[in-house]
Amino acid sequence: MSNRAVDDDIDRSERWPAEMSALRPILLAAGLTEEVKWRKPCYTYDGANITIVQEMKDFLALMFFKGALLADPDGVLEDQGPNSRSARRMCFTSVDDVERSADTIRAYVREAIDVEQAGLAVGPAPDLVLVEELGRRLDRRPDLRAAFDALTPGRRREYNLYISDAKKTETREARIDRCIPKILAGKGFRDR
Repeated sequence: MSNRAVDDDIDRSERWPAEMSALRPILLAAGLTEEVKWRKPCYTYDGANITIVQEMKDFLALMFFKGALLADPDGVLEDQGPNSRSARRMCFTSVDDVERSADTIRAYVREAIDVEQAGLAVGPAPDLVLVEELGRRLDRRPDLRAAFDALTPGRRREYNLYISDAKKTETREARIDRCIPKILAGKGFRDR
């Protein structure tokens, strides 16, 4: 059954409305429920997130939340980036892409539902290895260490990635300085 909020989202789309409209009936016919989460069309099964539609500049992505657990016999699932652990996505650039992939989409959705019903989960994240400058700063400031440790693992990882991405020590130190107020406030890197 279609959801009015998803209708509105597709109507507002300037990049991929036709592709989203082609993808939608495939997902609904697979037994998924649609809603808007994180301001994107999200498809669930029995309350569990299965897939989400993401509009990118160069393609429309159908991201499977536990895509790393899918067999991917057609080799169509891509990592979202070097730090993505569980999500994998299929990418489309035309309605023809979506239509040609309909059988694969249906099969992957069925498998994703099976994964969810079996209670499978992606293994725990590896221990976070802090970038040297951040580790030293946390060691020198107990208040900052306590605030950082109180953040969720994902927020700690995101700060560490942002800081470690800088090539120069001076830039890493400057990034830490900019992040300190948010860390002390208990906010994530992207929080306002």
